Amino acid sequence: MRVMPQGKQGASDAMLERVIREHGDLLDRVAWGYSDNAHDLEDLMQEILMALWRALPGFRGDSSERTFVLRIAHNRGISFSMARRRYSPLPDAEQLSDPAPLAEERVISEQRHDRLFAAIRQLSELQRQAVMLHLEGLSQREIAQLQGTSETNVGVRLTRARKALRVLLGEEDA
Repeated sequence: MRVMPQGKQGASDAMLERVIREHGDLLDRVAWGYSDNAHDLEDLMQEILMALWRALPGFRGDSSERTFVLRIAHNRGISFSMARRRYSPLPDAEQLSDPAPLAEERVISEQRHDRLFAAIRQLSELQRQAVMLHLEGLSQREIAQLQGTSETNVGVRLTRARKALRVLLGEEDA
């Protein structure tokens, strides 16, 4: 359960609850793109929710609410990951196994998911953001609006990111 921020200068509880209900899964996926462990994920989600709580009253409808929420989540993710760069990850953190019994297919799927997100986290901030937004189904035009660039530039970022991901995932030589 997420803790709802309290105060007078942000969104109403009902407004924030509705946004969380409608976009919560999206916010979780974005947060995983910028965090590599459950503790950081929880911290980042709290920061995203606080930022949303503060920003929602100012939403003017210049874009879709989904795009607005994504922009806030990605901006918080970038700030969060930059603040965390000074800390190095614990060795062998990825090798901790889940004690719950899982079907072999689920384990393989989760490993692929983890490898992909680990590779995505190694991309440059702009490429990472473009890939994450693309994975969320946004068009190049929508991504360009969010990133403040041209559709052509987004296409170049996505192409370079795909190539880098193939190399990072061992599917292509550098």
